[in-house]
Amino acid sequence: MNQYIAQLARMGAAEKRTIIGLMSGTSLDGLDIALCEIAGSGMETEVVLKKFTTVPFEEDFKTAIRSIFSKKMVDFEQLCLLNPWVGEKHASIILATLKGWGIDPSKIDLIASHGQTVYHAPKILHGDPVFGNGTLQIGDGDHIAVKTGIITISDFRQKHIAAGGEGAPLAVYGDYFIFSKKGEDRIMLNIGGIANYTFLPGNLDASKIFSTDTGPGNTLMDQFVQKHFDLPYDKDAAIAKQGKVNEALLTVLLEDDFFAKPFPKTTGPELFNLAYVEKCVVAAGQIGISLYDIMATLNRLTAVTIVAAIQKGQEMIGHKQLSIYSSGGGMHNPMIMQHIQSCLPDSSFFTTDALHIHPDAKEAVLFAVLANEHVAGGALEIGGGKAGIPAVTMGKISFPK
Repeated sequence: MNQYIAQLARMGAAEKRTIIGLMSGTSLDGLDIALCEIAGSGMETEVVLKKFTTVPFEEDFKTAIRSIFSKKMVDFEQLCLLNPWVGEKHASIILATLKGWGIDPSKIDLIASHGQTVYHAPKILHGDPVFGNGTLQIGDGDHIAVKTGIITISDFRQKHIAAGGEGAPLAVYGDYFIFSKKGEDRIMLNIGGIANYTFLPGNLDASKIFSTDTGPGNTLMDQFVQKHFDLPYDKDAAIAKQGKVNEALLTVLLEDDFFAKPFPKTTGPELFNLAYVEKCVVAAGQIGISLYDIMATLNRLTAVTIVAAIQKGQEMIGHKQLSIYSSGGGMHNPMIMQHIQSCLPDSSFFTTDALHIHPDAKEAVLFAVLANEHVAGGALEIGGGKAGIPAVTMGKISFPK
């Protein structure tokens, strides 16, 4: 038997596993590294977040990714070269982080690598009748495994698509396993580049779970301030606070078909980008609008589309009293959170800190949970077989040798 297959068998049967979860989102701010100790699987999963950090990416790395990111036409040679290069960069960051933590790589059972999404193409966006859903994450798992010497599980989204999903959101699986609580209906709201949420019923009925993207989270605001203010993001909504919401522009921004589509649905910067904003400014007759007013309006767009999606979820489940647990970069934006809370007065608001998971670490932790499920669990029916939540384990395994 291959030594690594035997190692996986022992790992799956062990009481607990030490797994590094990795996440690099569309903001390209850095690589999230979550060192997790995970026992059990499925609804018996228990996670202890031992360490967490975000290692900022260097400018040359971000520039290289942006040369192909969310573009229909790219330099194919560049894409080919970036796939292993990103994997090697991530591996170097992991090794340096472990060294800084004083942890030998041999103590790590698995790496769970989300990779770097460079294009997301669900059928509801591309609309081509010939093709189904598609998505592409680079940062090859083989390169991570070989350079670190650690078995790596990666490319999680392809199995989701192969089984009938759109490749996102994947948070629903980990959310159900580690955040469900009997007697409390919960919304796990993540505001990353794109915002999404999972509904977790308090009766623990897996058939009642649903998960969906809501629309833009930080992506439009990040792109806008990077271009016009030479800043990575609008810290504490400092720029948006200087403007006023332009109702005419907001109305046009909300007219996109995506917002009317049924759950579950996914999207990305392929739709919500600066070209979309510029088109809407013209359509709204707001040429010459101040940059600050545009930022205030984009901020409100994120908030109102999150609220609308949660209110639609409330209608689906038949009541309004929910506990909403936030995570992701957008939860640090006071304008977004204040508007959401004011529009949902019957709900209680927390961050995932209240559930012992650092809010900025949540997505990296969830990929560690998916890797744990891959080796120690099995397919669990979630959502009652509804479209978008296939009952599958996800990820491809890469051996170091």
